[in-house]
Amino acid sequence: MSINTIIFDLDDTLLWDKQSIQTAFDKTCEYAATIHNVEPKQLEQAVRVEARKLYESYETYDYTVLIGINPFEGLWGTFDDPTPEFQKMKEIIPQYQKEAWTNGLKAVGINDPALGVALSERFVEERKKSPYVYEDTYAVLDELKGKYQLVLLTNGAPSLQNLKLQITPEIRAYFDHVIISGDFGIGKPDASIFEFVMDKAGITAEEGIMVGDNLNTDILGSSRVGMRNVWINRENKEQNPEIPTTYEVTSLTEFLNLVKTL
Repeated sequence: MSINTIIFDLDDTLLWDKQSIQTAFDKTCEYAATIHNVEPKQLEQAVRVEARKLYESYETYDYTVLIGINPFEGLWGTFDDPTPEFQKMKEIIPQYQKEAWTNGLKAVGINDPALGVALSERFVEERKKSPYVYEDTYAVLDELKGKYQLVLLTNGAPSLQNLKLQITPEIRAYFDHVIISGDFGIGKPDASIFEFVMDKAGITAEEGIMVGDNLNTDILGSSRVGMRNVWINRENKEQNPEIPTTYEVTSLTEFLNLVKTL
């Protein structure tokens, strides 16, 4: 059966989220170096370690794994979402953001809680100002729009994923459906969210194809419902033989050339 629906992941598939986070770290840590004698990269690594340690210590951690929210999204999200689990995160996150930066400073020998607060706030603003999109994202979506039903399937908190779409406003208009794991209640790779997508889009597994950068969510999840998938492996990562991958490409442009042959 021919494909009529293409399902795209968002982060690090269409949006270059890793680069957005990296830029926010670079600018925030460079600012810190104007206040204290600290090497920006050393501070960044310390904050990354302290953030992950803190993040994993909270009662909300299992839920963030279920929905698919990483510690660095926690450094700039507000999680102003209605479910009880997100409300718990909303209470925790302001302190988490401050402590991650304050503890990171301490780890490099700087005891300055006031700067920790200032850096936590600066990081949020720098991330909002740095919405990177891959250079071929719009050209590929332009080519596909109108020829296929397009679905955006993203893990994360609705408040944060919608904010990403607000600061890259061109993206949403390409999609017939936008599905966020935090709205559904469980994230990729759970089969149920892929079944929900198929029901929403009115397709069978054979009529859709999943495109994403993450083997453990996008590729594993789509394989669980018998849907073909395309792994965008921009960083030349090793394939996992236990995760059934239909196709592997290195860019969205390469995917576009592939889909024309299917």
